Amino acid sequence: MIRFSVLLLLVALSACSSRSGWTVTVYYTAVASFHGGATERVTGCPRLDCDGGSDDLGTYPATFVQAVRDEGTGRVGDGRYLNWSVDVGFWLDTAPRDSAGGALEPWRSAAADPDVLAAGTRFTITSCGSGADVTPQVCDRLSAAEWTVRDEFSPGLGGDRHVDVYIGEETGPDFTESDWYTTLTDATLHLP
Repeated sequence: MIRFSVLLLLVALSACSSRSGWTVTVYYTAVASFHGGATERVTGCPRLDCDGGSDDLGTYPATFVQAVRDEGTGRVGDGRYLNWSVDVGFWLDTAPRDSAGGALEPWRSAAADPDVLAAGTRFTITSCGSGADVTPQVCDRLSAAEWTVRDEFSPGLGGDRHVDVYIGEETGPDFTESDWYTTLTDATLHLP
């Protein structure tokens, strides 16, 4: 019976895979109230089911609009979300969206090149990497989450071992200077 149990354990362990050498970046929802300075008028779609729209979506701080272009989503003053994608352009919505139109979930949603990790792939971060310049608090929080690939990079842009994990809304001005806006190098992912 002991040999059978050990054999089952070895089979279970071989079905799981831990792979090192990953780059892990974070993405977030920008918050308009944390941005100031010059403003920019945004045009696009008043809803998701449209592309190439030219409706007036409002005027926002230019740094916020750039963050939305970089990160894909931002919360505006009335609680709606200004989303952006290469395929659609800008649109207003009730939630931050992934590339399939689903709502992004903080500390759960992740993005990857679909040629590397398919949609629905689940993983955890088991090591923040040897060269990572990340605080223990951030590493612990990233490692405690169970991530699911629900978003994607444009094929070929993410790289062979790159995932982007969604951590929710920025928490204050200059968020990209905080410990939470980090890149892990040579991280290890556990793929069940």
